[in-house]
Amino acid sequence: MAAGTPADKIDEKAIARHLYDPEMPDPDLVIRTSGERRISNFLLWQSAYAEYVFTDTLWPDFGPDELRSAIEEYASRRRRFGGR
Repeated sequence: MAAGTPADKIDEKAIARHLYDPEMPDPDLVIRTSGERRISNFLLWQSAYAEYVFTDTLWPDFGPDELRSAIEEYASRRRRFGGR
């Protein structure tokens, strides 16, 4: 947004246009490796409705089996997108 953008011109679409990669779709799944239970400001806006999988596996050791396990966990969830 340009400096001095009027408040009534700022909406979700205006903000999204100024994110890291505005053409990239929002993630459905974020996998956090290394046993950390925080997201460290990673894609905060884009991942608002993403599902998270936390694993103790370190990134260099994260391979096909861990990915398959994360996807299976994700697939077993009932996504509500903020609703009940």
